[in-house]
Amino acid sequence: MKFAVIQFPGSCDDRDAVHAAGLVGDAELVWHAERDLRGADAVIVPGGFSYGDYLRAGAIARFSPAMDSVIEFAAAGGLVLGICNGFQVLCEAHLLPGALLVNANRRFTFRQLSLQVIRDDSPFTQGMETGQLLRIPAKHSWGRYHADPRTLEGLEHNGQVLLRYAPGHNFNGSVADIAGVCNEAGNVFGLMPHPEHAVEELTGGSTDGLRIFQSMRLAKEGALA
Repeated sequence: MKFAVIQFPGSCDDRDAVHAAGLVGDAELVWHAERDLRGADAVIVPGGFSYGDYLRAGAIARFSPAMDSVIEFAAAGGLVLGICNGFQVLCEAHLLPGALLVNANRRFTFRQLSLQVIRDDSPFTQGMETGQLLRIPAKHSWGRYHADPRTLEGLEHNGQVLLRYAPGHNFNGSVADIAGVCNEAGNVFGLMPHPEHAVEELTGGSTDGLRIFQSMRLAKEGALA
């Protein structure tokens, strides 16, 4: 299993993503100006402040050469994971529905959260159980997930909501407590909390984030079976 982690100017969690993915497979950085994903089986668009978040979070990164390749990769069915700023980039690229707005508290906020698994049959959650709680940290100021009523209805109907904030943990005001959504095909997933910071008990206080990367590997192995 090989992961490509896209690195933008301003990325700050790219190497953490490489480390996390490296616990379940091989992982390497791909500079934003490159188009070659180097035969990756999955792509991670990491957290940080791509291009300094000038204009709007993720809006400039969406037009990088590497993202052209990611869009093609996703269209071909490849697994794509967007974390925090990466989630914003995927929404800007229209690989995921909705948008991320400023937090309800209008502040940059860091805290450990509990997330509830809504579906356990996706490539990103198949190593979990529906209803299971994951302890994963979040750190952002523009993390309030928003979708218009029609889009939200479609998300719910199609089972595209994979994670929700547990009661009392939705500090950013995301609509319907949504913490993570996938595209209709199910191969692109974005979430604001940081699973790459919850892969080792000593540094993350939890290893629950590792389950997402393990699930992606299980999905790849199942596709090859």
